[in-house]
Amino acid sequence: MAKAVYNGIVLAESDETEMVEGNHYFPPDAVKMEYFTPTDHHTTCPWKGVASYYTIEVDGETIENGAWTYPEPKDAAQQIKDHVAFYKGRGVSVEG
Repeated sequence: MAKAVYNGIVLAESDETEMVEGNHYFPPDAVKMEYFTPTDHHTTCPWKGVASYYTIEVDGETIENGAWTYPEPKDAAQQIKDHVAFYKGRGVSVEG
């Protein structure tokens, strides 16, 4: 079971994450979206496609662009479509 936690709050929890480049990608139904706000930030990965980002907010504390997703991944990354991953070292601990 993988779990993403920030300030004692579980943001995502699943035993069906996808591991890509050392990151757990949590399926959409495992993510507590009430803590996430979409941002205008995007990055491009040559093989995964365009990533969209979220700011995480828990109890008034925020991590800007602290999580990302691939809403329309390239063919090689279809298994992570709409899954959410978290930046390491930005306050969210991912265990599992």
